[in-house]
Amino acid sequence: MKTYLISYDLAEGGDYEALYEDIKAYGTWAHITESLWAVKTENSAKEVRDDLAKHFPEGSRYFVIKSGFEAAWNNVMCSSDWLKKNL
Repeated sequence: MKTYLISYDLAEGGDYEALYEDIKAYGTWAHITESLWAVKTENSAKEVRDDLAKHFPEGSRYFVIKSGFEAAWNNVMCSSDWLKKNL
């Protein structure tokens, strides 16, 4: 499985709870910062983007990228162990 990072700036009128539910539906996920999540899936970045697009009203910004090989962080909302294992 691949790990993708999902970052967004939700425009006015967006429903955060519905977005969070769909992100969590991937099964293996982490809420890293207020507007950054990680998910594990067999889908492509485009498929993840298209799946979540319904939650982003016009004017929203969002970005899905496959995780690389190196990362560093501080004071994240999720478990550092999850990040070490899954990124």
